[in-house]
Amino acid sequence: MKHLVPYIYLLIIFTAINCMAQPQTSNFKLQTPMKQIIKTTDAPTPIGPYNQAVKIGNTLYISGQVGIDPANGQLVSINIIKETNQAMHNLMNILKAAGMDFSNVVKTTIFLKDMNDFSVVNEAYSEYFKTDFPARETVEVVRLPKDAHVEISMIAVQ
Repeated sequence: MKHLVPYIYLLIIFTAINCMAQPQTSNFKLQTPMKQIIKTTDAPTPIGPYNQAVKIGNTLYISGQVGIDPANGQLVSINIIKETNQAMHNLMNILKAAGMDFSNVVKTTIFLKDMNDFSVVNEAYSEYFKTDFPARETVEVVRLPKDAHVEISMIAVQ
């Protein structure tokens, strides 16, 4: 029996190598990070079938926010500066609910009803980012939800 021991070891090694060389497809499932829905009462309730934000892994995707005051559900329409500040405040609260802040933001998109408001919106927006500004585009659109003048969406990474 002693003379069979080396052959048994070889058999075990060849079996292990053979198992590693063949892909195991029968029960293999690619694992993806869990999708986490981010909600806060400190930002407006969505007005359609979407969430305030979705976090996958360490990346947060925030839906576009307009200047709606979450306390009363009304658009802050005094002027474009107040509307922009309310939208940014809503975004700040969503970031906070996800354990982040504006320093985590890597990308923003600003939608304007009138591109003539660009410099005023830009001034209000810049108050929230001091250094390491995120990538951004600003586009003019025909109309926004609730007839807002500005909508801002963000992507943040923790």
